[in-house]
Amino acid sequence: MNSFSWFYFPARLAWRQLIHDRTKLIAAIAGVLFACVLVFMQLGFRDSLFASAISAPTKLNGDLFLMHKQSEAMWRPVPFARSELMRTFGHPAVAEVSPLYLGLTWFKNIEKQTKRTLMVYGYNPEAELFGLDTVITQQRELQVKDTVMFDEYSRPEFGPMRELLEVGRIETEINDYTIRVIGLFRMGVSFASDGNVVTSDQNFMRIFPGRSLNMIDIGVIKLHPGSSTDQVKIDLQQRLNEFITIFTYDELLEYEKKYWSNTAPIGFIFGFGMVMGLVVGLVIVYQILFTDIVNHRNEFATLKAMGYKQSYFVRLVFATAFFLAVLGFIPGLILSISLYHLAESQMFMPMPMTFGKAINVFMFILSMCFLAGFLAIRKLKDANPADMF
Repeated sequence: MNSFSWFYFPARLAWRQLIHDRTKLIAAIAGVLFACVLVFMQLGFRDSLFASAISAPTKLNGDLFLMHKQSEAMWRPVPFARSELMRTFGHPAVAEVSPLYLGLTWFKNIEKQTKRTLMVYGYNPEAELFGLDTVITQQRELQVKDTVMFDEYSRPEFGPMRELLEVGRIETEINDYTIRVIGLFRMGVSFASDGNVVTSDQNFMRIFPGRSLNMIDIGVIKLHPGSSTDQVKIDLQQRLNEFITIFTYDELLEYEKKYWSNTAPIGFIFGFGMVMGLVVGLVIVYQILFTDIVNHRNEFATLKAMGYKQSYFVRLVFATAFFLAVLGFIPGLILSISLYHLAESQMFMPMPMTFGKAINVFMFILSMCFLAGFLAIRKLKDANPADMF
């Protein structure tokens, strides 16, 4: 028997068994589709979580970053002495240092007078700490008292900021302090905050009167061209106090991702939801395959009596599992793409459907169906030719 016949004949029988009972086939496809969509959505939410978590760090213009060791993430920083950052100037590879101040507080919607929480970033605008052209071009205006720039990728609950700016500068309140919005930039919301504003360090202290310029949240270090980032990191770690952690750019991004993946409960929820989707799909496919074997037990016994070996029936069951995986995955992928677009429009966070993600989910679904088939195969051993009589 050639390799084509080895697979073709059991696959043909498996396909005919599937389409013979359309109701059962639709139920099986619906079960696989449900598992597929659930896995896609959980992966999409997780990827969106990670993308939003690094939306701010990716905009920072620096080579090394200092944070207090007790800081769980950028949005939950523990302040440390500014003098620690200044000490890094003693290294010959350090070209520039910039303190960054962060604070979560509420922003008043100008039209509705409602309040919503956002993140405030304070720094010296001359340092060009954020690699955003719109912010860099207005660095002089940001140094004016009580001025801020607003992230236009923030949630719409803050108000139609672009429309309001077109008719004049916006005056509102942040943390009970009156400010003027002088421009827009693009960063993106996260699961920690619904919006962002940037301002000068002096204006930051006016918005947060309890803060001090001597206590910073993040220290950003720029190195001279050609310097070894890893070596400078080692050197500085030996000079600074033990409660200071130094990150490279890539390490900072990974640190933010790990917080949401391992520390924050929401990361566990998304992972648990994906596992539950696979378990539900596994149970449904197993039940379909098991019932199919039980219903055709006499037919299988007849085939055994005719000389068909156990391996033939194993290929038949796995072919059935393969067909169910494909038939459930295709509509599940189409539905998930539509749901991704819907989720992006409601969350205002990126939720891309990538080719790699589609392949990974298909392999998950295929493995789920094959596992269900493996569990159901045990029943085939009970198909005895004597059952015909």
